[in-house]
Amino acid sequence: MAPKKSLLEQMRANPAKGWSMKDIGTLCNQVGLTLKPPSNGSHHKVLSDLLHGALTVPYKRPVKVVYIKQIVGFADAHIREREQRRKKGKDV
Repeated sequence: MAPKKSLLEQMRANPAKGWSMKDIGTLCNQVGLTLKPPSNGSHHKVLSDLLHGALTVPYKRPVKVVYIKQIVGFADAHIREREQRRKKGKDV
């Protein structure tokens, strides 16, 4: 039996699966991103303490493929930045 893929790998492999905001929240917790619920309206924000900017994701079920692809890219960039900082000896 093959080992189970991480949620990030599953999203990368199948962005059209029908992902929910709960799945995005789980991914954010796993990779160290922050998912901010909307203060007004229906758009959540995905934030990184290592990267500039934020992703805005409308609360819609299921989350559209374009947003899943953006979140996967943002998570990859966050992970790369974290690894680069660790290699340089900066505290993360």
